[in-house]
Amino acid sequence: MKKTLMTLALALAGQLALAAPDAQSILAGSDAVRNPDQPFGLIVSLVSYKDGRENERSALAVYSRADQNSGQFRSLLRFVSPARDAGKLMLKNGNDLWFYDPASKASVPISPQQRLLGQASNGDVVTVNLALDYTARLDGEEDIQDGDRQSRHCYKLHLSARNGGVTYHAIDLWLDKDGYRSRKAKFYSESGSLLKTAYYRGYQQVLGRERPTETVIIDGLNPKWVTVMRNSDFAWREVPEAWLQRDYLPRFRAE
Repeated sequence: MKKTLMTLALALAGQLALAAPDAQSILAGSDAVRNPDQPFGLIVSLVSYKDGRENERSALAVYSRADQNSGQFRSLLRFVSPARDAGKLMLKNGNDLWFYDPASKASVPISPQQRLLGQASNGDVVTVNLALDYTARLDGEEDIQDGDRQSRHCYKLHLSARNGGVTYHAIDLWLDKDGYRSRKAKFYSESGSLLKTAYYRGYQQVLGRERPTETVIIDGLNPKWVTVMRNSDFAWREVPEAWLQRDYLPRFRAE
């Protein structure tokens, strides 16, 4: 009898283990929702608000492709507006980030944590595979309100940075159980302070699957400071290797 009970218990434990999702696989699934699997381009528009009033806005053209060896994305970003910034470039290659200003003809290293506009940092606008930069832990399931104030039953992942070159030290991420669509995230500094909260919404069919087209970013200290980041004009496109080289930045010309 004891042997039978033990056998049943072991069998049940095995079934539960098989049923339990792997946190890293869930995170990789969420990356696949956000990131197309071929070279692509899009326009990122950012608008920041303070106390309900528009403060500033910017737009960038983004060209991205995944590195064949590492799987991490490499991106070239061209500032489209405002006029004072038009033609400036930002290049992400691995965890290295450079900023190029045609006026000075100099490319300088910058930090992904550096503020780009409002609550959006440089690291928020470049394409990233979180599963390569973070170790995920499944913290269970939770009911949350998404960016449209709709109730969602989600997996909650806690992400810990694998190295110091990433934008955030830690992230709490809530994703749909079905389809792994990101709904909400909280981003933390190394000291554990909440830097910002983001809501992912505006899911649409683009480049082969349903992807988020809008992110609402709320400051961790002042909830009245909000930045809205919208993605549009998605397109499959060639992203030449030359575009992703720092030495090529002075010669880049927009098509």
